Amino acid sequence: MTTPVALYFDDISLDSIAKQTGRIVVFLEPHGRLDRSSRRINRLTKGALGRFILSDAFEEMKEGMGLDLAYPSGMLATAIQVIRLSRNPTIENARKAGATIAKGLTKESTLVCANTIGKAAEISFGLALRSYDFTPHKTSGVKERGEVRFQVGKPEDIAAKAAPFAALAEGVFFTRDLVNEPSNVLTTDDFAARLAAMQDLGLEVEILEEAELEKLGMGAFLAVGQGSESASKVVVMQWNGGGKEAPLALVGKGVVFDTGGISIKPAAGMEDMTMDMGGAGVVAGVMRSLALRNAKANVVGLVGIVENMPDGKAMRPGDVVTSMKGDTIEVLNTDAEGRLVLCDVMWYAQERFKPSGMIDLATLTGAIIVGLGHDNAGVFSNNDKFCDRFLKAARTENEGAWRMPLGASYDELLKSPIADMKNIGGRAAGSITAAQFLQRFVQKKTPWIHLDIAGVAHIKTGTDLAPGGATGWGVVAIDRLIRDRFED
Repeated sequence: MTTPVALYFDDISLDSIAKQTGRIVVFLEPHGRLDRSSRRINRLTKGALGRFILSDAFEEMKEGMGLDLAYPSGMLATAIQVIRLSRNPTIENARKAGATIAKGLTKESTLVCANTIGKAAEISFGLALRSYDFTPHKTSGVKERGEVRFQVGKPEDIAAKAAPFAALAEGVFFTRDLVNEPSNVLTTDDFAARLAAMQDLGLEVEILEEAELEKLGMGAFLAVGQGSESASKVVVMQWNGGGKEAPLALVGKGVVFDTGGISIKPAAGMEDMTMDMGGAGVVAGVMRSLALRNAKANVVGLVGIVENMPDGKAMRPGDVVTSMKGDTIEVLNTDAEGRLVLCDVMWYAQERFKPSGMIDLATLTGAIIVGLGHDNAGVFSNNDKFCDRFLKAARTENEGAWRMPLGASYDELLKSPIADMKNIGGRAAGSITAAQFLQRFVQKKTPWIHLDIAGVAHIKTGTDLAPGGATGWGVVAIDRLIRDRFED
């Protein structure tokens, strides 16, 4: 998998600044005050930083943004990256500053003079996240990056604060790799194998094959993969780091490629459907992070891995399938397959693990993109307290999330004349009726959140903390929820 850039934390050494041959990063407070490191650089460059502070360019810079002073006279460094940042910045601005550093990384080493910045660990996290680059299928043009060394006061303390962020960054990278991977590589077998390999981290991993899923009665889930030569699977990952309490259950949609089935999608844009396993990717990334940081919580992650293909054996519009719960579903559109995947896996999760709460994630509807664009995931829930805790975690971690409504009136749109329900409710309120469908498979006492991440899992242009492509949205917010709600 893609590994985060190497980061180190050292004691402050002003003498080493003059000897640095690569890049140097220095932080200037909005009012232009210089710390010890920046004063030393200012002397070495005969007042270059002082002149920059008085410039319009510095005045116009927002917090967390930076500018390069290339080949500074009086120094061996190839560039000084000047970043405007308060001594005690917000988490968001600290991570933006780290991302600014990441965008400027080269194959040379980088020295970050962060001796007076209060959130150096947060800066390192932003740097790690934005330095991601998916390159396994490139034979040339791969950007090399040298090591990054932070000079800070009390480096051992900062390194200890940064360690959980390093685990979290690896979880995000794992999610991004899975979502970016082409479908001829990330087959259902390959996906399951990558998850099984996390047993080495201490996770308990089971792979349920089609014969066992058939015995369990997962007729809705299995119907989705009927047209594919790749076998459908459910992978169960358990992390038991807490006491005897019931686990939090995370359930992810893992459609490794979605043609739409017999209700085939238009050709234009279909190549993006390699990301239709984004929900399962997030679940996998969270579970990896929990294991790497030895989380003191009980969490079970379940992912339904399938491929939706047109074939002589494929599910047809008009078919009626039977879910594990026993409800029958009239399939009006085979491209509304994600809810058929999730409903059976969600029911299995509740029947087997009796979770204290359940969160499902899926790139489920184009309707949520129409409603919320690419800035927010759609959040649906049957429990205000549980939902509010997640929304607070998402706000803390600056991952966009917006609560959407549920209501009995939307159930009317799902009525079928020949089965217990239809799998679609028409164009109106498409993301809501999808969530309303899933709610039918949530047991009465289970606090539940449905996250429709179709607009945030994979985007064409980069964000503050991710390049274009897979974002890893949700790994950080769910990890925060687990820290705040499920760990002592």
